[in-house]
Formats: sequence, structure tokens, C-alpha cells
Amino acid sequence: MRNIQAFETPDALLKRLEWTVARPLDGLLHGDHRALWRGVGLDLADLREYQPNDDVRHIDWNVTARLNSPHVRQYMADRDLSLWLLMDLSNSMDCGSSSRTKWHLAIEFAGVLARLCTRHGNRVGALLYGKEVDAIVPARSGRVHVLQLLQQMIDLPQAPMAGQGTQLRELLEAAQRTIRRRSCILVVSDFISEGEWPSALSQLSMRHDVTAIRLTDPLDTALPSMGWVNVSDAETGEHFTLDTDDPVLLERYAAESVAHEARLQKILCETGVDTLELSTDAPLLEELLRFTDLRRRSHRFAPASRVSST
Repeated sequence: MRNIQAFETPDALLKRLEWTVARPLDGLLHGDHRALWRGVGLDLADLREYQPNDDVRHIDWNVTARLNSPHVRQYMADRDLSLWLLMDLSNSMDCGSSSRTKWHLAIEFAGVLARLCTRHGNRVGALLYGKEVDAIVPARSGRVHVLQLLQQMIDLPQAPMAGQGTQLRELLEAAQRTIRRRSCILVVSDFISEGEWPSALSQLSMRHDVTAIRLTDPLDTALPSMGWVNVSDAETGEHFTLDTDDPVLLERYAAESVAHEARLQKILCETGVDTLELSTDAPLLEELLRFTDLRRRSHRFAPASRVSST
């Protein structure tokens, strides 16, 4: 069960994030969101080789004919930017090896990015997923809007611990129906999901500038030594009793973690979206600065479309 009472109020949370993350980050990003996203605009930013899932309308046919390989144009994003947050706030996000869970990290990240965007007059909207797409927040600007958005995230009802697991495809398909204008979209999730969500993510990236924000926790890869413990699946409610000192169990858990990591990395790479990985045990500012630097260098030097902070 989420300890919502122990969580900060939206105003206190936003003030803390503004001083500890948003202001230092904003001071270092002199290029504003131009350092983070390419979008539709009038100013040509760069040319690069065509990659799978690129919009064919952006192919520069003169350069393609001259170099004998397809190249696409990249444009600076318009100053009137629309940022959409696709927030996976399902039960699996309650995982945390300390007092800070993925759920806390997701809300903190959303607060930082929303405030950075709205401070320059741009708009932020969100789709919130718990057991389904529970809320669609229209894109607006202003600090009051950010506070209201944070409050809705905190107040989102927790799904019962029974039934089907996360269906990330529902969130992605809802975004396709809702977001008409080309926008920057951040999919904030641990990507522990059932169903055929990779194809939906790939389709979304064909129209929008999509970045996958993958949240992790040390418990995802290693179990602490705690002896016999009772655990339950956060989404299905299934109960287990495990001996966390059993070397066979620990070895199987580690092997499955490695296999899951490899599968997920492959999927995200194939969808053609950029990826930022955030951990509950790492400072948010440092991770965002590392991603910003990698994204800048990727857009400037690399033909591939995917970058990662890892």
C-alpha cells in the first residue's frame, strides 16, 4: 500500500524540485528544450541517415541523390512546445529498496520536466495509467497547472492487487487517439507490462518525438539477504514464500533479471525511441545531466536514433 500521507504536498514537492533539480538544470541548459528534443519547426537543425521508423516526409531527396543513401532533415522544435507525460502509475511502480519507490521517482521526474517546460510558456499534458487510463490532463502552461497535475498523480486510485497486470499498450494507444498535434512525449514506466506494447510504442514514435523513461530499482536485479519472507505480486495479488538466503534462488533470480534486461533493451532499441534510465538510488539531477549530454552528442554525431544514460 502506498504511503501517500508521508508524501510531500504538491507545493512542497515542487519547491524542493525547483531548487534542487529544475533551477540547476535550467541554468545549464542554455538552449532550453532545443538541447533535448528535435521537433517540427522552420529552423533546420541537422541532416542524418534515414533510420527505421523515421518519417519519410522528412527525407531530403537532394542530399539522398548526392550521397546515394537516404537522409532525413531534423528541425529545431518550435518555441511553442507541447510536452506530454504518459505516466505508468500501476502497482509495479510501488517497488523500492528504500523509502523512495519508482512511484515517488516518477512523480518527481514529472514535476521537474513539467516545471522546466512551463517556465518558458510551453504546455504540458498527461495521461495517467493505474489499472487503466484513469485520467487525461489537457496540455496547459503555468505553475498552477503543474501543481494540479502533481495532485492528480498523487491522488490517482491504487488498483486492487488482483486481476491482470499492467497493459502498457492501452496507455500508448490512448495517446495516439488523444494527442493530435506532433509533440514531445515521455513514456514514464518500469516497462513491466503484458501484451503487445512494443508495436504501439513504435507507432507512436512515427508521429511524435518519443522518449522512454525507464525507472529501475536495485531490487529488480538482486534480492537482499532477509531469510524467509512472504512476498506478493503487486498486480496479480499472488503470494509466495521465499528463502532469500538460498543460493539457488538467488542465482535463478539474477539469471532471469539479466535475461529480462536483455529482452527489454532489445525491444526499446528496435522501437527506435531514445531511452533514459533512472534508478531510485541515483540523484535525479545527475541522471538528467548525463542524459542531456548524451542526447546532444547523439544528435550531433551519431546516425542512430537511440541514446541511453547507462
